[in-house]
Amino acid sequence: MTTETGLALLREPFPEHQISHLPKGGVMLAYVGHAALTDRLLTADPTWTWEPLALDERGLPALDDSGGLWIRLTVCGITRIGYGDAGQKKGGDAMKERIGDALRNAAMRFGAALELWHKGELHAPEPLPEDEIATMLAGIENAKTVADAKSATEAAREIAAHDPAALARIDAAVEAKRAAFVKARPKRETEVTA
Repeated sequence: MTTETGLALLREPFPEHQISHLPKGGVMLAYVGHAALTDRLLTADPTWTWEPLALDERGLPALDDSGGLWIRLTVCGITRIGYGDAGQKKGGDAMKERIGDALRNAAMRFGAALELWHKGELHAPEPLPEDEIATMLAGIENAKTVADAKSATEAAREIAAHDPAALARIDAAVEAKRAAFVKARPKRETEVTA
């Protein structure tokens, strides 16, 4: 676990053993269950609360026209709205499902398990700026020795590790420099003696 606390803790990724999978629409959806989320909420704020957005005439949580439940989730004094539904479930299991779903939905508004809600890569790194790539390529191309070229290449690959397009350009520059070094190598003459 991390050293983060409070709301910052909610943004931390959940460990793999707390992530469950559910088949839906031909794919396996990853999600964090009610118990793991409750544990995270309690760790972030032992006094967290939730309440239904509306009550019915009996004082019970009111459901909307679709059978869903709107809630307010309060963590560290901040409140967010969430929504949960029960799918095809009925009875008490349906209400538990709505509550769990609404808590996950509202907690996502605080950043909890956000990476599981997103369908792609949530924080894909930006490609390197062209001027930075050009500087790295020039460092490789202008290297006077193999050692200098190797040093410039290692530095460039480390900087561009997250950018496949930049890495491909670096690799091409390295191959061109390697070919230039081979071409510039003094030719050895072989003496043939009879």
